[in-house]
Amino acid sequence: MLKTLITSSAFALSLSSFAMADAPMAFDVAEDHTRIFMEDNPLHENGMPAHGNAFVSQGYIYPAGTLEADTAGVLEDGSPAFPDLVLGTWTCDGYFVGEGANAKTGVWVISRQVFAFEDGDTIITQGTEIVDIGVENQRPVTGATGDYADYSGAMAQTLMGFSELMSVNVSFRLTSAQIDEANAAPASSLKNVALSGTHYGPFPLNQASHLGSVAGLPVGPSDRPAS
Repeated sequence: MLKTLITSSAFALSLSSFAMADAPMAFDVAEDHTRIFMEDNPLHENGMPAHGNAFVSQGYIYPAGTLEADTAGVLEDGSPAFPDLVLGTWTCDGYFVGEGANAKTGVWVISRQVFAFEDGDTIITQGTEIVDIGVENQRPVTGATGDYADYSGAMAQTLMGFSELMSVNVSFRLTSAQIDEANAAPASSLKNVALSGTHYGPFPLNQASHLGSVAGLPVGPSDRPAS
């Protein structure tokens, strides 16, 4: 019986390792400037989002190495610049904190991110984000499905820079993925993982607030007076 259990566990782990090998372990994200929305207030005197301002943003997931600091990963009309390379859609919602969009360094956003790959795999993260360009930041993953379901570890995220349309390019890489051997499960199950944070740049303010409740997390708009 013991030998059977050991053999079964080894087989399950080998399947999980195979799934991990097939999944992208690093990728880039190009934020879509046409899908960045935030509240009308609170704002700094210069018009940038201030502490407590809620937002939602989306972008395209590309293979690692597709983007550089100023690569235009999104065309002016919001379509992907490299449609044949798109791996999925990245969605982020949350709140500016501290100095908000006026921050020069450190944490400026508390957010949730959803990486929805076209093959059905998903990764969800929630935590802090830092504004520093070229600095890796870690954040916990609150859920994952598909090829990522059985992994725990960390993912580093680095803000590469801003496109000409003032949207961000961000790189992600899984840095310590490992199988949870004590809880090996089918790829369809959910399991916590740990990823890095994403970063945001100045958002356009010439549009009305279109925020609502995203997956149960209230993100605006609110009736708070402008600060």
